[in-house]
Formats: sequence, structure tokens, C-alpha cells
Amino acid sequence: MIKIRNLSKSFMKGANRIEVLKKLDLDIADGESLAVLGVSGAGKSTLIHILGTLDHPTEGSLLFDDMDIFTWEEKKLAAFRNKKIGFVFQFHNLLPEFSCLENTIMPALIYGLSKGEAKEKGEAILNQVGLGHRMTHKPGELSGGEQQRVAVARALIMEPEIILADEPTGNLDTETGHKIEDILVQLNETKKITLVVVTHNQSLAKRLSRSIGLRDGRIYQSE
Repeated sequence: MIKIRNLSKSFMKGANRIEVLKKLDLDIADGESLAVLGVSGAGKSTLIHILGTLDHPTEGSLLFDDMDIFTWEEKKLAAFRNKKIGFVFQFHNLLPEFSCLENTIMPALIYGLSKGEAKEKGEAILNQVGLGHRMTHKPGELSGGEQQRVAVARALIMEPEIILADEPTGNLDTETGHKIEDILVQLNETKKITLVVVTHNQSLAKRLSRSIGLRDGRIYQSE
């Protein structure tokens, strides 16, 4: 269970304080799929970066199974992030000099798995997302949809409990976007991975178990 309590995020721009998130309270159940909707600038990406421990709140707490993780030292927090959370972003952030397989297994190598074990896991996951025939190809040799599937495979390599996706279909054509949606929804349904998706895509949001909206840094219930 993820619990957000009284969470705020602000930053200074010159002499002005910009409030991005304002005293949010939110519970996300284990195995739930949640869409976060809202216009650009509403704070959606900031929220998902804080959920992923890539950014820290200005105030408030983020509890994973009742553990207040922002009280941890950075090394422990980074290990938690690497093991428990998988990320899929609109811009897939693949390393261009490495192959599909090498990009996929990077988190496992960082964690300390042997190259052989990481490779075995990576090959299985790439086959699962339909890229078994593209393992040795570099990102520049892949379509946008294939690159995003590599990003999904990379997110799965450590068998995370949570996947956070920020506009995962934002740069894709409709047909390819549906394929990525299918993969994410199936992972949630079959593996019970908690899924949180920031999206403008109403059709994707409707496939998830719950939707919330962000407006002016605050949560409202989305239809």
C-alpha cells in the first residue's frame, strides 16, 4: 500500500515561491491500476517523480507499506528504487550505444546480478514483449514502439512491485500506443503489479481500475 499524506512540493523562481503540489492525500492499493489525469503543468509528472523517489517533497510523507522512505539515507533509497519500482517514460531514455538486451539488463547489473543471470532474465522479458528477434539491435535501429517496448522490458527486469509510467504512449501512433497499453494492462492484471500512469489518453485511463485528476496542484476525482 502506498500512502501519501499532506504532500506538497514547491520551488523558488527568483523571489517567488511556485507551489506545484498542495497538501495531497492519496492511497494506492497493492495491485491497483491508477490513471492520473490533468492538463500540462498540473503537477502530474512531479507527483510521479516523487512516487518514484526521483524527487523529494517539500512537505509531507510518502509511505510504502507504512515505511516513511524519505527518512532513509540516499543509498538505501536508491536500492529500494532499483528493486521495487520500474519506470516507463514518454521519452524512453535508452542508451544509444547499447543493444536492446544491454539496455534491458542495466538495472539488474546495477543491482549486482551476474551478467549471465541478468542476460537470462533480459532475454525472457524481451521475448515476453515481442522483441526476441531484436535483442542485438541498438535503439537507432528500432521503431518508436519497439523502443518503448524495450523501456517496458527494462522496467520489468527487477520484477518490481510498482510500475510508474509518465505518458508512455505520448509519442506513439494510435495503433502502436494500443500495443503498449495492452502490455501495461496485462502486466497489472496477470502479475498484480501496481500500475500508476500519468496520461492525457482517456482511452487508456478507462482501462485502469481508477482515475484521479490533478488541477492547480490538488487532487480531484476524475470521471
